[in-house]
This record gives sequence, structure tokens and C-alpha cells, in this order.
Amino acid sequence: MTQTSNQNHENRKTPPVSVKEAGGSDNAAMGSRFRELLGILRRHDLVRGLTPEKLRAVLEDMGPTFIKLGQIMSMHPDILPKEYCQELSKLRADVKPLPFSEIKGVIEEEYKLPIQEVFAQIDAEPLGSASIAQVHKASLPDGRQVVLKVQRPGIQQIMANDILLLRKAAGLLKLLSGGDQPVDLDMVLTEMWAVAQEEMNFLKEAGNLLEFEDLNHEIAYIAAPKLEKELSTGKILVMEYIEGIPIDQIQTLEAMGYDMTEIGEKLADNYCKQIFDDAFFHADPHPGNIWIRDGKIVWLDFGMMGRLTARDKGLFRQAIAALANRDVYELKNVILTLGVVKGKVNHTRLYTDLDDFVTRYGDLNLGSLNMGQLLEELMDLAKTNGISLPAGLSMLGRGVMTIEGVITACCPQVSVIQIIVNHLAGGIKDQFNVRQAGISLWKALQGFLNKGVTVPAQFSDVLRMAAKGQTKLNLEIVGSEEPLQKIDRMVNKLALCMITAGLTVGSSLLCSIELEPKWGGIPWPAGVGYLLSLLFLGKLLWDMYRRKRKPK
Repeated sequence: MTQTSNQNHENRKTPPVSVKEAGGSDNAAMGSRFRELLGILRRHDLVRGLTPEKLRAVLEDMGPTFIKLGQIMSMHPDILPKEYCQELSKLRADVKPLPFSEIKGVIEEEYKLPIQEVFAQIDAEPLGSASIAQVHKASLPDGRQVVLKVQRPGIQQIMANDILLLRKAAGLLKLLSGGDQPVDLDMVLTEMWAVAQEEMNFLKEAGNLLEFEDLNHEIAYIAAPKLEKELSTGKILVMEYIEGIPIDQIQTLEAMGYDMTEIGEKLADNYCKQIFDDAFFHADPHPGNIWIRDGKIVWLDFGMMGRLTARDKGLFRQAIAALANRDVYELKNVILTLGVVKGKVNHTRLYTDLDDFVTRYGDLNLGSLNMGQLLEELMDLAKTNGISLPAGLSMLGRGVMTIEGVITACCPQVSVIQIIVNHLAGGIKDQFNVRQAGISLWKALQGFLNKGVTVPAQFSDVLRMAAKGQTKLNLEIVGSEEPLQKIDRMVNKLALCMITAGLTVGSSLLCSIELEPKWGGIPWPAGVGYLLSLLFLGKLLWDMYRRKRKPK
């Protein structure tokens, strides 16, 4: 079982960590925890170097807070190298299960009733155990089979204390580095705490489940577990028990008469709907969260759901259309609009990199494209050019890579990107294969039309970039240094002449006003103005005289 959290809600508040909010903190307990963490670091012998695999192992040993930190960091390719992000994305938070007596205590405390008055039967052996919660199968008094997701007791206090330690460590590191840190640890910790708080509120996951069910209720082949609203609380989630087959059990499904290609096509099409139509998608679509039951694809575990704003959804559509049309200018505009620019962007380099990217993928057959790899390379390209893409896009990229991996393993005949393109527009796929035989006439006509609109289109791109402050004009004129220096001197002299004239006129006007004291009958402000104008005039005359005497 995977415990994750929704990390891209619009207008989400990220409250700061506070001991008071978490219910207090015991200094002795924090000291003991600190020593425990140091022991883990020593055990993994970090002085001999850090590898992606070693970092993942260290975080797993440190517990739920650090597992969550690793999961958050895995979605920041702008912070960590790609190989570290890939390794940290494997963190699943599986831990040793708690004794059933402790789980029973949480259930009875939450319902304020003996457990036998709520459930007819409950299995003591858990179906799964994770860092924040544990899952048990149970039956209701009316005989219906359900699963209980029960929060571990005291998990909020444990995570709050760990985050306090991390904040202190981050503050010390910032002090030692003089504020020059490659990673904004405060930002990462704030995001992690917000994610953990959402994950520890099971009503949030219940809301995700209901929203997903509402958005997909008209699709006959898509299903989700039914939620038992009356029994679900902030620490207990009760859902329908699903008796199905995980999608990666291919032999079992084929023996039951299922067509894996049909399953793959429907799964990919539904994921496209989640992204492009609903802007609310499952962000952890691994095989354990996708089951087949009664001819339907059943989605499980709605703890981590991605959400795109209407703006980001539109921009993502534009990016795919730009790639299909080989429109480098449009793709560049989308990247700059989506991302956050860190420092000064070299627009010439960015355009060249995107042009190479579009050329490399535009020449491939649609069926041979790997959408996950394409998105990953695009994010790496943005990172190389100093553009930080939002975490939501990283979550989307990881989700697409995961679903593509599932479909490739279970339904190798299905092309995810082809289904994406078909979903967006029925005819756009032909633009990926403009070199195919049989369409040479159309290609020639398209080339003619493109030539006809090249100048207006490029001019439109320049205006659009100028409006965004992205335009940079580079001129290289051979032998231009001397003329430019002359122009510079001429402009300086012109400015000095204007200042001299202004001082003279202003001083003359001041002479008409009765101001005291006076110097030789001239008010003192006017006298200062005349003096400065004489100095500037003398400098101009001297420069002219010196210029005339200079040998040519």
C-alpha cells in the first residue's frame, strides 16, 4: 500500500510548523530522536560518499517524515539530479505493522464506541502497513465487506518533532553557508508539512475519491471503491472492499478472457481524460492501484491526486500542439510561461535547445515516441536553461511515466502518446508523420503555405516576446566601434548642452523673484545656477578646442 498526498491543490494554504499546533514537544524526546538519526547516518557510512540508492535507504530508515521528504524532493528535478529523483520516487513508506491492539484503540477512541458495535468482524492481520496508516479488512453489520484505513497513533507528533529538527538543521546550514544555499530547504519543508497534514486528514482523501467518482461516473468501464461516509473520519477511512485482479497479473486476466490491448487503450484514454478534460488526475498510477473487476478498471488509493489549473491545462495542450507542428517559438513561449525563471535566460540558447528537441522528436514515427521520456527531457532542458517548472508539472510527468510503464509492460501494443494526440484532436497525429509516403502533395502545399506566412508569424513571435520582456536584440557590425564611440560622445555633449541651457533659463527666472540674501543683486539660488552653467559651458568649449587641436 502506498500512502501519499495531494500536492497540487489550487489556493492551498501551507501553514508553518509550530510546536503548539502539533500538540507540544518534549525536549528529551527530541534529544533522543536526534541521537537516533545520528546513529542511522553513522550506520550507513555517509562519509564514504552518497549514492541515490544509499540516500533512499537512509530516508527509509529514518522514518515517515524523511520518507515524505524524499517523496517531495523526487518531484523537484530543478533541485536534485535526475538519477536521485528517479530513485527517491521508489519510496513507498512500507513499514512494520503495529499490533492490532493499538489499531483497535484508535478505532474505539475515534468512534467513542466498542469496536464490536461498529463492525461485525475485523481482521487482525493487516492488508498493508505504511508510515502513516494501516489497512485492515472488515465487515459491516449488514454483511458488506469493507477496508479500514486507520492512522497510526501519535504520527502527527512524531512528524512535527522531526520537522522541528529539520528546520533547526536548515537554519544552521544556512548560517554556515552565509545564506548561499543551492536548495531552499525552508520551502521544501513547508511544502512537505502541508502535504503531510493533508495526508493525515483522511477526509481530504475521501473528498478526492468522491470527486474522482463524480467526474468518471458516466464512463461504464471506470470504477472506484464506494466510500462509507458515515464511518469515515479524519483518522479512519472506510471504503468498499475490492475483489479484483491487479492489472499486471496478465496471465490471470487473459485466462479470464480479458483483452489486454483493449484494457490498455481504455486505461490510457481515461488517463488522458483525467489530465486534459478534468485537470484532476491520479498521480501514483502503479499496478497496485489499478485493478480489474467485472470488466471495469478500478482505481485505488486517492491519497495523491494531481490538479492542474485551467491555465496550466491549456498550456500543456499548447505544448503538445507546438511539438506536433514543430513550432519552436510556441513551445518556447509555453516553457517560459509555465516556469519560473531563475536569473537571466539566454534566449538564443533556449531556442537552439528547443529546436534540437523538436527536430529530434518531430522526425520520429508517432508510435515509437515515449511520452514519459519526452516529458523528462523537456524538464531537464528547462532546468539546464535556468527555468524551474512547477511541482505540479513534475507530478504530471512522473504520473505519465508511471502509466506508460504499466501499459508498456501489460499492453505493449498500445501507444500512450498516440492516444493522447487522438484525444486532443483527431487529425493532429498526421502532423507527426509529414514525411510518410502518399502525402507528398499535401507536404508540398503545406511547405508553400508555411513559406507564405513565415514573416508575419515570426513578427508575431517577436511582438509577443517583447510584450513579455523576453526580446533581446544582438547586433554585430564589423568596424562599428569607432562610429559608436563618436555617437556616444555626441550624445554626452548634447546632454551637457541641455543641462547648461536649463540652468541658465532657470536662473534667469529666479532673478525675477525677490529672494534674500542676494549676491551682487542676484538671488543666491540664481547665482549658484549661473555658476554651474558657466562651469559646464567652459567644459564644452575646452572639449571643442581640444578636439580641433587633436591631429587627424
